[in-house]
Amino acid sequence: MLEQGDAIPEVTLKDADGVDFALHGYQGKPLVVYFYPKADTPGCTNEAKDFTALADEYAAAGVSVIGISKDKPAKLKKFAEKYGLSVILASDEPGAVCEAFGTWVEKSLYGRKYMGIERATFLVGADGKIARVWPKVKVKGHAEEVLGAVTAL
Repeated sequence: MLEQGDAIPEVTLKDADGVDFALHGYQGKPLVVYFYPKADTPGCTNEAKDFTALADEYAAAGVSVIGISKDKPAKLKKFAEKYGLSVILASDEPGAVCEAFGTWVEKSLYGRKYMGIERATFLVGADGKIARVWPKVKVKGHAEEVLGAVTAL
């Protein structure tokens, strides 16, 4: 997993409309990048709703928030519309971005091992380097904690 001080990888994603964009396009201002396992599941929905509830505060701090999963863009669009989400949702369907950030990991459920996205958040400084990492995120209170770190930049 990427660590504090690492530069963010030069990667391209698709937004909920299927349009390509690069994370490096945000360089010059702080950025929150969070990875979540699957759209429209309880934890992922709550996390996206929490970041959306604080969207004005993030915007006032000059920070964009991008949520990344391996869901198809069409599913992300439905997810955003269903819950009125204002955060940018990005599709990493091929998994290259998850691999680059180190969030594609082996997981275990009821003794069965499988590969999946580890819920993690990265605060990226205006210089394009990781300022802080939250691995193995617990959703409750997380968006507020990240906002506190943003204001400390």
